[in-house]
Amino acid sequence: MDERQTELFGLAAGRSRRIAGVDEAGRGPLAGPVIAAAVILDPRRRVAGARDSKRLSAAQRERIAREVRECALAWAVASASVQEIDALNILQASLLAMRRALDALSPAADFALIDGNRLPVLTIGARAIVGGDATEPAISCASILAKTHRDALMREIDGQYPGYGFAVHFGYPTPLHRERLQTLGPCPIHRQSYAPVRAAMQRSGNLSR
Repeated sequence: MDERQTELFGLAAGRSRRIAGVDEAGRGPLAGPVIAAAVILDPRRRVAGARDSKRLSAAQRERIAREVRECALAWAVASASVQEIDALNILQASLLAMRRALDALSPAADFALIDGNRLPVLTIGARAIVGGDATEPAISCASILAKTHRDALMREIDGQYPGYGFAVHFGYPTPLHRERLQTLGPCPIHRQSYAPVRAAMQRSGNLSR
């Protein structure tokens, strides 16, 4: 364990030292839920290759996600729905998903390392770390779990709402997605609070939930 990890484990001094890394996936997309994951790593079992999920290929993410699920002391994935994103805003919905992921851990965490500069409302101590998905192994693993889970979910959604290309762009505002949004209009999993979706709603005249 390096000095940085020793320091972080010291933040939970006097307790059982179960420290969770937490990250989310899906703040930028125009469609679909936001997903958060929480991971408590086993210090005796290193997860090789874990880093910010955006720096990994899809195959690398899938391999590491399987290893995390097998090796971690605990892990959990949770979400905030499209309706919650529209009602709360994406930041608050992301924090809600993070809290749900932490609450679902068994055994529970004593302390949390949260990627970003904002903390959800928690009953345990926590630290926000900007760029934590690139520097803290537990956050990196949470980033990978959240990303792979969301990608799989969007592939399923692609079958429910064919034509939008969700299995290709996963809801992000790519040129393909914007073109399909204009031609097909929004579907029930589009985020109505996002400007491109609102513009498409105005053009199509309605949106059914």
